[in-house]
Amino acid sequence: MSETAKITIGSKTVEYPIIQGTEGEKAIDISKLRADTGCITLDNGLMNSGSCKSAITFLDGEKGILRYRGYSIDELAEKAIFREVAYLLIYGELPNKKQFKEFCDRVHKYSSLPEGVYKILDQYPLDAHPMAVASSVLAGLSAFYPQYLKNDLSKEEKDEVMAQIFAQFKLIISYYYRRTKGITERVPTRQDQTYAGDFINMMFHKPGFTIDPEISRALDILLILHADHEQNCSTSTVRVVGSSKANVFAAVSAGIDALWGQLHGGANQAVLEMLEEVRNDGGDVTKAIAKAKDKNSGFRLMGFGHRVYKNFDPRAKIIKVACDTVLGRLGVKDPLLDIAKGMEAAALKDPYFKERSLYPNVDFYSGIIYRALGIPTEMFTAMFALGRIPGWLAQWKEMTEDPMTKIVRPRQIYTGANQRPFIPMDKR
Repeated sequence: MSETAKITIGSKTVEYPIIQGTEGEKAIDISKLRADTGCITLDNGLMNSGSCKSAITFLDGEKGILRYRGYSIDELAEKAIFREVAYLLIYGELPNKKQFKEFCDRVHKYSSLPEGVYKILDQYPLDAHPMAVASSVLAGLSAFYPQYLKNDLSKEEKDEVMAQIFAQFKLIISYYYRRTKGITERVPTRQDQTYAGDFINMMFHKPGFTIDPEISRALDILLILHADHEQNCSTSTVRVVGSSKANVFAAVSAGIDALWGQLHGGANQAVLEMLEEVRNDGGDVTKAIAKAKDKNSGFRLMGFGHRVYKNFDPRAKIIKVACDTVLGRLGVKDPLLDIAKGMEAAALKDPYFKERSLYPNVDFYSGIIYRALGIPTEMFTAMFALGRIPGWLAQWKEMTEDPMTKIVRPRQIYTGANQRPFIPMDKR
């Protein structure tokens, strides 16, 4: 007999099925609650509300588990490359050699942007935030590919448009970065490189430039760690916008906007801004740690702890190794990086942080890596988006193929004024 839950409101009791996922998590299906009782549930932040069923990513914050399509993030980071993981997220299985080649060839077809898009990119102010550029240009791509604006795309059309967005997003980011540096040369994409290696080349290419395979691999791992993270703010936004049958360019563009916020993808930028604050205050790590423990200091320790993970962020353990690789390989001398390493060491052995499970998270280490690579702070969130593109595409694809998908339309509890008469302006 299926498990159920009973809800009693006044003298009326209703019974609803309990849905169980493949990893044992449970949900009460209250889809008929309002119709049966006239009541809705209220859940600020939606921390206790499931918005969909999904087979893409499993996350257990209490146990520190993250899996893509059943594969642990540790194993994927160790053995896979980013393009493989992108295929896995989108299509549900790791590709064989033939499937992987077909996918890479499809992506490589979009190794340039429409000329009109380059002209649009050339019009942005050089100090424009890269996330504003990324969001608006991605939405603008819909004007150049009207064939993907119809409501029901075929499988082949979905394959094409997803490959296109996956390929062209890194072109948008790298071209705009070079333009802010006064470089107008368009660097061609290289199919012989990993996704990360190709991106590094498009960002920093100049005569004599070589792609360091260890740094390329470290960045590829970082992109894998960012590829998806269940129903977070930006992913939910992609699904909400997509549920209206808006085109995929609009849905992913909306996800970029959601990611922009400091409490989401902007957290890695906030880490560097915090390190700047510590440096400007003398660079004393011991003093900064003491201020972080003082609730009245107004100082907030960024990049430690996580809203979902109640213990150690499993991605942080992996990215710490990548971070050490990049710093060791580049031999960068940077006071901010010295402060970061000092704060990490101090926090990891401080009982205050241990008792509260305030360990360095993925945002803490990613910001350090980007800084070491020479990527400007304001571009950190765009780098996060670069990694998250395949996850957003996978979530959009899954949503559009789910017959249970409905346009998202939450309810509310109204707390405003009751009905009142209109008063003419001369009597107010």
